Amino acid sequence: MPLFYTQTIDEFTRLGVWEITEPEDYFLEFVPVSRQITHPQKRLQHLAGRFLLQHLFPDFPLSLIQLATTKKPFLPQESHHFSISHCGNYAAAIVSTVDRVGIDIEIPTDRLLHLMPKYLHTTERMLAEPHALDQLVHVATILWSAKEAMFKWYGHGEVDFKQHLRIHELNFDMPDSGHINAAFMKFDEQPLQLPFKCWPNLVLSWLAV
Repeated sequence: MPLFYTQTIDEFTRLGVWEITEPEDYFLEFVPVSRQITHPQKRLQHLAGRFLLQHLFPDFPLSLIQLATTKKPFLPQESHHFSISHCGNYAAAIVSTVDRVGIDIEIPTDRLLHLMPKYLHTTERMLAEPHALDQLVHVATILWSAKEAMFKWYGHGEVDFKQHLRIHELNFDMPDSGHINAAFMKFDEQPLQLPFKCWPNLVLSWLAV
């Protein structure tokens, strides 16, 4: 069972990362297929993410998941708030019975360095640029992942990543983990803090508020 990482945030909230090594049939035994996905890898990621929801909370009602017009999956009665992310051979999920949540998992890539002007405000780019080149890709990935987690936490679409999702401070509490002080600014400014965790080829960020 390749549970790559798990964390109990509090008695109401848990998250996990699953390394996908199983064939599709393994997940189909546990997970209902609610929509047609023809691409093999995307289908496998879809199944693994939903499998992980029930691994984190065994009473999670998978069969009740619906899709909003923004494509965000949700439960009509909101017995559980949840967010899922996929990247390569990994699926990540966070579930809470009380808080709205968002999660994102990313594989660091040089591509994000070229895209920084598109998703980072000028003041945010200053948080990344002082880092040495060998760290810069990871830092850029952390900032992108944090904004993706905020976007999923909000869940209603129509968000400007540069203007509405603002990062004020990046803190490394340990070499492989830390937190980001940020704000959601689409309406009034709402302060947020997002933990993150890094591995050599993976970055995970999340939010539960």
